[in-house]
Amino acid sequence: MRHNGVLTAVCRTTPSLVTAHATPPCAGRPRRGQRAQWEPPHPGVQKRHDRAWWLGLAGLWALATAADRLWLAADARLPSWDQAEYLNAAVSHGRALGLLPAGSWQGWDALLDLSPKIPPLASLVNGAVMATAGTSPDQAAWALALWHGMLLLVVGCWGRQLAGGGFGLLAAALVALTPSLAAQRVDFTLDLPLTASTSLALWQLGRWQAPPPRGGRWSQALAAALALAAALLVKQSALLVLTLPGLWAGARGLATPRRRPQVLLGLALVLALLFPWLRHNWITAIGGTNRAVFESGAAEGDPPPLSLASLLWYPRRVAELLGPVLPLPAAVAAVLAAWRRRARLPDRLLHPVRHLPPGWAWLIGCTLSGWLVTSLSPNKDLRYFSPVLPLLLLLIALGWWEIGRLVRQRWGRRWAAASLGAGLAAGLTATVSEGLRAIETEPAAPLGAVVAEVRRQVGDRPTTVVVVPSRPALNQHNVTTYGRLDGGGILGREAGKQPEEHPLVLERSGWIVLGEGDLAPSRKASKELSRRVRRDPRFVRVGTWTSPGGGTVELWRRRRLEGPGGPARFDTDFIRLARGMERGPAGLVPLFDRIGIEHQLDAPFDYQKRVESWARARLARDADDRDALWSLALLATLRNRPAEAEGWYERLERLEPDNPWPSAYRAVVLLAGWNPWKARSVLAGAAGKVEAEPVLRGLQDLSTLLSGNPLALPSLRHSLPAAVRAVENDLAPE
Repeated sequence: MRHNGVLTAVCRTTPSLVTAHATPPCAGRPRRGQRAQWEPPHPGVQKRHDRAWWLGLAGLWALATAADRLWLAADARLPSWDQAEYLNAAVSHGRALGLLPAGSWQGWDALLDLSPKIPPLASLVNGAVMATAGTSPDQAAWALALWHGMLLLVVGCWGRQLAGGGFGLLAAALVALTPSLAAQRVDFTLDLPLTASTSLALWQLGRWQAPPPRGGRWSQALAAALALAAALLVKQSALLVLTLPGLWAGARGLATPRRRPQVLLGLALVLALLFPWLRHNWITAIGGTNRAVFESGAAEGDPPPLSLASLLWYPRRVAELLGPVLPLPAAVAAVLAAWRRRARLPDRLLHPVRHLPPGWAWLIGCTLSGWLVTSLSPNKDLRYFSPVLPLLLLLIALGWWEIGRLVRQRWGRRWAAASLGAGLAAGLTATVSEGLRAIETEPAAPLGAVVAEVRRQVGDRPTTVVVVPSRPALNQHNVTTYGRLDGGGILGREAGKQPEEHPLVLERSGWIVLGEGDLAPSRKASKELSRRVRRDPRFVRVGTWTSPGGGTVELWRRRRLEGPGGPARFDTDFIRLARGMERGPAGLVPLFDRIGIEHQLDAPFDYQKRVESWARARLARDADDRDALWSLALLATLRNRPAEAEGWYERLERLEPDNPWPSAYRAVVLLAGWNPWKARSVLAGAAGKVEAEPVLRGLQDLSTLLSGNPLALPSLRHSLPAAVRAVENDLAPE
């Protein structure tokens, strides 16, 4: 069989683990007219080779990790918005598992509450690592070292499968030297976990979809399903690189009778693992994805998804992603291979897969599909392309390998090793230089001192600190990060972005952080709030700190945090606003206008515990107390407990037979809890109210459609717009 020149060269010079069980590869280049002979290595020799390979891969990870620890020790930067938010999520999950101080197991629902927008797997792993390593940002980075080790393992094994052990180590080395991936090893985001998990999923899926006898085994199908589920449970953006390969492999598997049960079982396993989180958080996950992808892309002015500028967005930034050194040998090798085989190039371009050794077509297809789908995403950022980089680096490693083969043919093994070593040294130099330039020797804000002062006065009690600035070095998220170190309970929250929030912030806040100079807030309303805090006699400044950039941070405290002079409570207002829900949409507007700011000012949601205790005590005296029932129904709704909320709305439905809104709320929480059948039944039992209220008619048609009856679609096309118009009319000012 004829092969592509570059790929055939690799196959000739290195044993392929893919083909080792079928046709033995060539041990060396045979003489003209002589048939290649191949003998498997002695078991003892093979065992030593395997041990050396694993030691080489482990040594590569150890060197990269040591370099990362040195960088972290030299760098004094503070975690920014995203980094601090992911650190906080890891701490929350570690506490929910009972692994970190100030935490304990509260049940599955409480655990799933912690991941409303992004799946929990990475935070669970990171939180478990932090239980051993520590919760400071530098200590938490050991979790990134674990994810990096997983990425090196996947790339090394994938490369070994494609073209032998040496090639696998070379590919892993290129991954370790890539500047953008090296930066992610010290930047606490989900980019590195996502890259590692998607690479694992594509590799395992490729092993299963390979033709027999290499692929199609049950163990491979289960491994691929578990890896796919794990990648999706790290971050839903894994779909960008997994969707097309997964659909293609699944379609081919369904077309093969022997593999059809494997596809169905694998799909069921993936859905079963995703279902608990998705069922619990599907509404907030959809809303968060919309804001992160569509709204953010539009706000940042990214090119339209179907434009040429969108398709070329990442190719134009390859040098920025990979650095100036790594792509060069691959480009030179591709040009040389095309020139040497130019006569056969048209045929190979028309039939590229026919000439590829096993496994390479899958890798190339995954790379191209990942680039295409990622480019079609409305939100463009260099880090979003990270899951495609290991695939691209495996292809780039082939160019390095071909250059080494050409040098070996002309000048021998030593010169080949020297040329590869020189290339790796050049890549290392470029990556180290970029890393050194990124080091910040001083923190940009005195965050540790500010949080230490609050903690000195409040101890480990849950405490909300309003953070008016929103800067990379000073924001609500990194105040929380430092406030929760070693079991602390200080939670930073941002409030006062709108002028109408200012009276409530001044009335309810106990602690406020202000900034000046390079740490001053950028919003006009936030600057006005800062001025009002400084003039308000209810607050006293307890400390001022200067940042290296010349800015200042001020910590203000209410003069009396306890007793009659303390912050006003939300409890009474909550009860009144909950009772207003009986008026339908007209009562929801003031409710949610107030809830948003209250959840910033009372970060632990202490008001919910107090209101619940009050309401249950009232019900013990009067089982039909409307204020208590509406309060408990709203609390269950806010806590994302559909089954509990449905029970309270059912009781209100019986108490207020002429009011359509308890039935409407009951149907909504049933739909949120993935129970459209019961929602349909509830609305069918309220036939008179449904006919009189457009919102209930829309909910009835929606629940009927979601129950599996497509005949409700024509009616829904009319009832849903009518329901929307009715809500808008209720919300319009009189």
